[in-house]
Order: sequence, then C-alpha cells, then structure tokens
Amino acid sequence: MNECLLRDTSEARELAFGRPGAPRTAGVAATLDFIREPTARTWYRAHNVSIVSAYLGNEDLARREGRVERFFINLVLMRVLYAHALVAAPRLALGWLAPCGRLIGDPRVGMTGIFLSLSRVLPDRYPLDDDLGRYVNAEHRLGHLLDVGIIVPRLGQLYDWSAGELGLPGLNALLVHPGPTPAYVWDPREADAWHPVPSRLARAAQRAVSASPRSSRMR
Repeated sequence: MNECLLRDTSEARELAFGRPGAPRTAGVAATLDFIREPTARTWYRAHNVSIVSAYLGNEDLARREGRVERFFINLVLMRVLYAHALVAAPRLALGWLAPCGRLIGDPRVGMTGIFLSLSRVLPDRYPLDDDLGRYVNAEHRLGHLLDVGIIVPRLGQLYDWSAGELGLPGLNALLVHPGPTPAYVWDPREADAWHPVPSRLARAAQRAVSASPRSSRMR
C-alpha cells in the first residue's frame, strides 16, 4: 500500500516540476490536483485514491496475511475513509456536530494521527498470532469510541460516498451487507468481530451522532 502511495507521490512531483508526460494512475492525477490546490480535502483525496487503488490491486497479497493482520488492514481503511469524510462530508461523518469536522480532520492537526495510530495495540513483531480478541481488547477507549460508536454505524454511507468521491466504484465491494461489515480479504461469516458490544461511551456516541439515511448526500 505504502509503495503505491510513494510511487504516485514521486511521479506527481516530477510532473509538477516539468517532466513531460501524463499521469500514469488516478493517484498521480489526484496528487497533482493537491499540488495545484493544496487543501485538506485534496490532500485526503490524493492519499486515499492511492491507498484504495493499492488495496484493490493487491488482494492476492493481502490474502496471505494472518487473520489479525487482515482485520487491521480493514480497520485502517475504514479510518482513513472516515478521516477524509470529516473534512469533505462532515455531515456524514458527525451529523449535527458537522461544524467540528473540518477542524478535527485537518491533516495538519494532530488529532487525525491519534486515531489512525495502531502502535498502542500492535506489537513490534511480525507475523502476529491469531488471537484477535486480545488485540481488540487492548484498543484504547478512543479507538473503541470512534470505531464502534461513530464509524461502524455509518459504514454503508461512508463507503458509498468514498467510492464516488475517489472515483473508485470497486470500493463498494469491500463492504458486505447486512451489517454492514468490512470485507476486504475478510470472511463475512466473522462479522461479529466488527460489531462488538459497545461500551457506555460508544452507545452514547451512537445516540449523539446517529447516521442519517440522507447523510451520504450531505456536505
């Protein structure tokens, strides 16, 4: 995934500084858009076009990973899509708290890095063992609140909006219904891993920023 991102960024930089030619991938084109118009929205779009394209193009490699690794590959994907929505579709991301979205999601602010980081949960060794429950239970309260309380209840709207925003309709296939449940190289029969019993704070978040059926069309 990172290789694709670095390659797209490097090629876009060369084109921006005068190298002749056209963008080779959608990620390069999106990165050029960011270079020409540097905003939080264009930054996330450039980043996520490259990342999602890498996901779609490397499923065979991802299938070789262990169960825990595949779970966190999906977790990272849904979080980066959500971070993009915070600045580009804040009503979808936060409901009535939408005015806070662009500030919280701004990539220049440290908050985004906090909820995208998995370093507190994952050990510095590879491969991981198969005890998914141990890693999920080790997740800090903010992670559980974000995932279970806010992101998972609006996954359908989030993936649908992201597929359109990024111009990558294949993204919708990485989610299965009912649930909905992330399904990138993940067995849909293991949906329970994505729908744990919510903590008290997560339940409060579900009520406070409930997903609206119309939110995928809101900005």
